[in-house]
Amino acid sequence: MSSVDESMSASQITKPKSKLQRFIESDFFYNFKRDKVAIISSIIFLIFIFMAVFAPLIAPFDPYNLQLLDIMDSELPPVWEPGADERFFLGTDDQGRDLWSTILYGMRVSLMIGILAVLLQALIGISIGLVSGYVGGKTDSILMRIADVQLSFSTLMVAIIILAIVQSAFGSDAFNQWAMVILILIIGLAEWPQIARTVRSSVLAEKEKEYVDAAKVMGFSPIIIMFKHILPNCLSPIFVISTVQIANAIITEASLSFLGLGMPVTEPSLGSLISVGKQYLFSGSWWITLIPGAFLILLVIVINLLGDFLRDTFNPKLYKD
Repeated sequence: MSSVDESMSASQITKPKSKLQRFIESDFFYNFKRDKVAIISSIIFLIFIFMAVFAPLIAPFDPYNLQLLDIMDSELPPVWEPGADERFFLGTDDQGRDLWSTILYGMRVSLMIGILAVLLQALIGISIGLVSGYVGGKTDSILMRIADVQLSFSTLMVAIIILAIVQSAFGSDAFNQWAMVILILIIGLAEWPQIARTVRSSVLAEKEKEYVDAAKVMGFSPIIIMFKHILPNCLSPIFVISTVQIANAIITEASLSFLGLGMPVTEPSLGSLISVGKQYLFSGSWWITLIPGAFLILLVIVINLLGDFLRDTFNPKLYKD
């Protein structure tokens, strides 16, 4: 009986842990539990994601349905202001759209553009960074000089020029129809050097390690070595910079929409809402600009705080008790 008990206890000891157990016991989760700012930021960010994804279910009105709009409901103040309408908790904009519903749909657009643009940046930047760092030599020099040239231009300036050309060439109607796709492409193609340089610096350190030499001896191709062996060990800095880049992409989209080169008024983002309301700011209808602006600021701050947490956690030398 004792031998059976010993074998059972040995099997229990050697039983592999689930992914959830490994995550709970990881340093990342340990640091996360101790960081109140990260916890609060994560909760707020998840709430924003939830509101954006389920905007059609949460919003009391559909801001895209022009048949529901009444110009007599335009510029109504929030419910805590005199002259408010109880149907519109945060008031209405200049077209009579419910501001709360419009913010939910606008947040959906801003987050979608920010996340998809960063995915495009990551796709290009990771590929170029891996090739540049692993191959080295003239390939590395050429790719990094291209990245340096692109970094010398302001993303906002390049985007303004390209968007102005596109609007002039194809007209406003065609641009409005493809505005989201165009913004994602422009922001994604303009910001890939940030990720590429980060990946390259990680690859230069990783390719000198023994597991890479072992993979070469075993006859693996350079592509397999780069993407299957080196890339997983470079994910930490990629996660950190991608988080920051999402915030930058959202700000860039908001800036372009504020200048009238982003999302059309019929498909509002947070930036276009701010742009629409700026002309009413000093006429007393402050909520049209300030309330969407507050949501935009809070969203960007939360994402940046999460990026700071990831940076400190993945670099223990920077982490403070």
